[in-house]
Amino acid sequence: MKFSVFTVMCPDMTKEDVLVNLNKYGYDGVEWRYKETPDDVKEEKPSFWRNNLCTIDPQSTDEELRKLAKKTEEQNIETISVTPYLTCGDLQETERVLQVAQTMGARMVRLGVPGYDRKANYHTLFEKAVQYLSAAEELCQQYKIKGLIETHHQTIAPSASLAYRLVNQFDPEHIGVLYDPGNMVHEGFENYRMGLELLGPYLAHVHAKNASFKPLDRREDGIREWQVQWSVAQDGVVDWKQVLTDLKAVGYHGYIGMEDFSGDRSSEASLKENISIFKSLIDQL
Repeated sequence: MKFSVFTVMCPDMTKEDVLVNLNKYGYDGVEWRYKETPDDVKEEKPSFWRNNLCTIDPQSTDEELRKLAKKTEEQNIETISVTPYLTCGDLQETERVLQVAQTMGARMVRLGVPGYDRKANYHTLFEKAVQYLSAAEELCQQYKIKGLIETHHQTIAPSASLAYRLVNQFDPEHIGVLYDPGNMVHEGFENYRMGLELLGPYLAHVHAKNASFKPLDRREDGIREWQVQWSVAQDGVVDWKQVLTDLKAVGYHGYIGMEDFSGDRSSEASLKENISIFKSLIDQL
């Protein structure tokens, strides 16, 4: 297996700094966060989802993108993905992301999936997603870049089985699944091996992070409430040794993409520690 980093986890690093550190600590690939940063947000302290310095601006020119691609290559790092926050149905922006990914030499992008909040019926949202993915598949085939949907809480694809239901009518050469066990702590947990076996050829990438449950106060009806919070890899609910064992069992040889949101360490320390942890776990298999 190879190791990559989704740059969302390094909000206080410039793109150049993260590349140097990826090379320094032995990573193989990078997944570039792709998101606009409003001017008022740029005055804030760097953070994962707001003023993230390690992000490709959608207004970047082709020349700027090519320069970043060259810097990435010079550090012996592969650009494996451009990872945006697409809205399901927005084909214009989907094509723009594919164009950026092509310029960067990436081979994957993340596609949009409808959120689920009990306000719209799942079946209606599912049909909307299928229509979007049908058109997105044609674009992915045209640009020769695979489009991924992510197992993500508060969407209609929180689990491997629901992700599979969404993608199984499409060609796995063009549409795949980004498997994220850390997200499945929030919602969507299934036996890891069963889910991986079900995904089969649609399993295209894996994100590595962890989360744990924090007990909150009891409600008036006596029910204990719980909050999911991000944690370091060793301290969360996900048994990563088991996940890696199951990935090996289904013949997965792709990337493990770090996405640590614990905030317990500096960005550089997190890059160093995470690859060390996962290499150690793989050595134990």
